[in-house]
Amino acid sequence: MRTPWIKPLAAGLLSAWLACTAHAQALTGVLKKAHETGAVTIGYRDASIPFSYVSARGEPIGYAIDICRALVDAIGEEIGRELLIKWQPVTSETRFNAVTSGQVDLECGSTTSNLERQKVVGFSPTTFVSGTKLMVKNGSPVKSFRDLVGKRVGVTAGTTNEKTLRELSDKFKLNVQLVVSRDHAESFAQLASGKVDAFATDDVLLYGLLAQNKAQADYAVVGEFLSYEPYGIMYRKGDAPLAEVVTKTFATLAEDGDLTRFYTRWFLRRLPSGVSINLPMSPQLVTIFQAMVVKPE
Repeated sequence: MRTPWIKPLAAGLLSAWLACTAHAQALTGVLKKAHETGAVTIGYRDASIPFSYVSARGEPIGYAIDICRALVDAIGEEIGRELLIKWQPVTSETRFNAVTSGQVDLECGSTTSNLERQKVVGFSPTTFVSGTKLMVKNGSPVKSFRDLVGKRVGVTAGTTNEKTLRELSDKFKLNVQLVVSRDHAESFAQLASGKVDAFATDDVLLYGLLAQNKAQADYAVVGEFLSYEPYGIMYRKGDAPLAEVVTKTFATLAEDGDLTRFYTRWFLRRLPSGVSINLPMSPQLVTIFQAMVVKPE
């Protein structure tokens, strides 16, 4: 005797399987890759404190990393499966090629989103607003970029700060000697050893390095802002389904207060090093987060 519910159950299971298969076949870009591999690859930095750096245990941590973990969870919900994170270290110089080549799916660091870069890669909504400043040893005569005439200035390769200093030097005939390093930690080491007179990068990264190294008593961040640097999470250009997930997730994170909580954790509380950057959220960033919640009419 046949059980009468077997056929309807089988038909329902077949229908669900066909629907899932059709959905999987319709996926493209990173969503398709994540569905097939069960993983998302995150490009992280080892010294972009407190955005993306490595803990004492060798684990990627930071403000941008927390945001990207939330994005991976959202991608998993979108495709209907739990995802693992694969970690891939990148530098200022290698990060763009890592994204465009598909080596990483999300680049989670301290990357400035500007019109020139948006021609090559995609960016999330703004995660932070910073600007180029100078770090010097206490007692240095350098108080402004105008004091850099003939000085040696450390910059990190592949950053907008390097471009900013070159343009300032040419415009104001400063004859600055740029010393280009692989990453921010190496640039800071150049200043600490006296091989450069100043280190130029985004002010928040300078404060992060001072907090991480517990060196606030020995160095000063000086001068006016030399550039405007809105940060974003970077991904491959033209991946519309991923871009939609990223934008929707940011709106949810803003509405639920998660972006503010992430910020508080990394900029106002103590870092794992035991020191706080103690940098309140700027009015610009407050407005940016509020705007993410506003629904289009």
